[in-house]
Amino acid sequence: MTDPERARNLRRRRVHERQAVVFGVLLAGIAVIGLGAAAVYTGSVSVPFLSRGFAAEPTATHAVDPYPCPPKGAKPVAYNKIVVNVYNTTDRAGLASATAAEFEERHFKLGKTGNASPYSGVAVIVFGRQGIAAGYTVAAQVPDSVLKLDARKGTSVDVLIGDGWDDVAAVDDVDLDPGTAIPTPSTCTPLDQLGVLKPTATPHTTPAKK
Repeated sequence: MTDPERARNLRRRRVHERQAVVFGVLLAGIAVIGLGAAAVYTGSVSVPFLSRGFAAEPTATHAVDPYPCPPKGAKPVAYNKIVVNVYNTTDRAGLASATAAEFEERHFKLGKTGNASPYSGVAVIVFGRQGIAAGYTVAAQVPDSVLKLDARKGTSVDVLIGDGWDDVAAVDDVDLDPGTAIPTPSTCTPLDQLGVLKPTATPHTTPAKK
């Protein structure tokens, strides 16, 4: 073999060696990337910037203030002992008056009717410290209502009708037993842990809408 032939063979061998190294590195990189992608896909590894970039938008929820638990052993209040004020927060005219009439049919005492600031839920039942049992009694008439404690004096209860309002519960569906203590919800807060309350703004009255 001549010297030029040996030189050509040596160059070919070196080229083949470099190609083998390059292909080996590429295959190893592809394998690492594939394993990493699989780990991210299955949740085994979290990638912070991906979490920030592709996180789902949070679902809007209506904030609910803490509300008090019923007094220990408190029983439902007789309907004719409770003064109910009904306020319409929607654009549906006559809703407060119609709902007040339904409460009156159940022998609740009627107070005021009027309008209030918009509320997107079903209803808010508002009462003071002296009217907690009365508030729970009224709330039993309104499925999915939200309870709220304010700084009012006395035992009157406000019903603020929201956009999600349908109607009061049927009489037979009201889960109240006059001889049994009011059940304590798992999400309520003991009264002594609620702190100082601010007065709630008084809803206004507008005869054309209520």
